[in-house]
Amino acid sequence: MIQFFAEDVEYDLPNPTKAKRWLKFVIESEGFSLNQLNYIFCSDDYLLNMNREHLQHDYYTDIITFDTSDDEKEVEGEIYISTDRVIENAEAAEVKFDEELRRVIVHGVLHLVGYGDGDEPSKIRMRNKEDFYLKNYKYQ
Repeated sequence: MIQFFAEDVEYDLPNPTKAKRWLKFVIESEGFSLNQLNYIFCSDDYLLNMNREHLQHDYYTDIITFDTSDDEKEVEGEIYISTDRVIENAEAAEVKFDEELRRVIVHGVLHLVGYGDGDEPSKIRMRNKEDFYLKNYKYQ
């Protein structure tokens, strides 16, 4: 089950049913099964406080992903996304907000299925996977 929530912002994901089908497609394409996945859209300040509290990082970020699964082939977790950061990143990349948001949404799932982005080769691999799945969004 995939659910979308908002905390400290007012945001409703457009077409959540399509997003859920797409994310399930991503998870299953990577050889995983879906248990429970919660997306929480929030503000910069909300996510900054989480970053400080849980990761001891004192900087803004667009996403924090928490893996809560006990099964290595099952996706279960919480993904927090700052809509403020997504707006800023979209402007910087000169893309629409919805496109950047989809990239961040799938980025979180890719973390949960084992992709990292801690070094340059991992970042390139992550970006390639994001691009692949973003192209598949329109078919869901």
